[in-house]
Amino acid sequence: MDTMLAAVYHGPEDLRVEEVPVPAIGADDVLLRVLRANICGTDLRILHGGHRMYPAGTVRIPGHEVVGEVVAAGERVRGYRVGQRLFVAPNMGQGDSRETISGNNNLDPNFEAIGITMDGAFAQYMRVPAAAIRQGNLMPVAEGVDPAVAALTEPLACVWRGQQKVNVSAGDVVLVMGAGPIGVLHVMLARLRGATQIIVSEPAAGRRMQALALGADQVVDPLNEDLAAVVRAGSNGRGADVIITAAPVKALQEQALDLAAMGGRINFFGGLSKSDSVIQFNSNTVHYKELIVTGTTACSTYDCLRAAEIVNSGRLDLSPLITASFPLTSANTAFAAAADGKNLRVTLIP
Repeated sequence: MDTMLAAVYHGPEDLRVEEVPVPAIGADDVLLRVLRANICGTDLRILHGGHRMYPAGTVRIPGHEVVGEVVAAGERVRGYRVGQRLFVAPNMGQGDSRETISGNNNLDPNFEAIGITMDGAFAQYMRVPAAAIRQGNLMPVAEGVDPAVAALTEPLACVWRGQQKVNVSAGDVVLVMGAGPIGVLHVMLARLRGATQIIVSEPAAGRRMQALALGADQVVDPLNEDLAAVVRAGSNGRGADVIITAAPVKALQEQALDLAAMGGRINFFGGLSKSDSVIQFNSNTVHYKELIVTGTTACSTYDCLRAAEIVNSGRLDLSPLITASFPLTSANTAFAAAADGKNLRVTLIP
């Protein structure tokens, strides 16, 4: 076992499926055979050359939503057995920063991440470094949980982090703006957390139907319907208790303040592009409505632990989100499917 297949980034729009060496592991590392690796919006941004951790000249294997099984462990590694199925939380802090010490290793200014700063999961085998093992990034997958579904633990963790910031609770009216895979995860988790009215705003008809099927109470086409009127009608005139902007669209963030109830909580979940990130913000609306406006980015390892517990419990069936699968040899076709606006999550099978 000297070489393996991998989908390797060589530059913008240049993803090559090629033979590369199987990663060597040290005494404190683990080698996984990748069972499933899902393609997310960050991977699409990487492919298009828009990720700051993939500067010009980078040659790297992306992929950070992954479940694998142990094929080898370094001699100093304890607690893992060959054949064990594991989800891998991708982010690692340096350990001595205030962010990592507080449990927010995703905010560590010198963070490392599988598939982001180092080789990742779009390959037959993947090395899990000692830092990830020390920090608890390897998490068992319950028997009977599909590995592609278990790999959704990472985006679910990001969603869980966002909803923690705005404390989605029983009785809330929640407005989710955007019904891509992340928006649908927000719908499903808000339902689990007890929201009583979940309204989804999404211009694409197919996406709206998916959101309805997966737990939304109402869906709105914001281009042809009066979203504010729908929110008022669904909240006894109050406005939404919680608003989550689950798409990287400037207008959504600008609109959210007016749609929120008195004391409403807003999470700017979808980050905007650098060139279009300055929004018109009426601070008096925040002041007089006593709004809470938050942002969250990525997920910590603790967020992943909580999400893994939800997935392993079976309380949230995420299987409808896996809408297409491709062999690793068809990675470029899989990336095109992930970007087509119809699929929720595309998974690669190495």
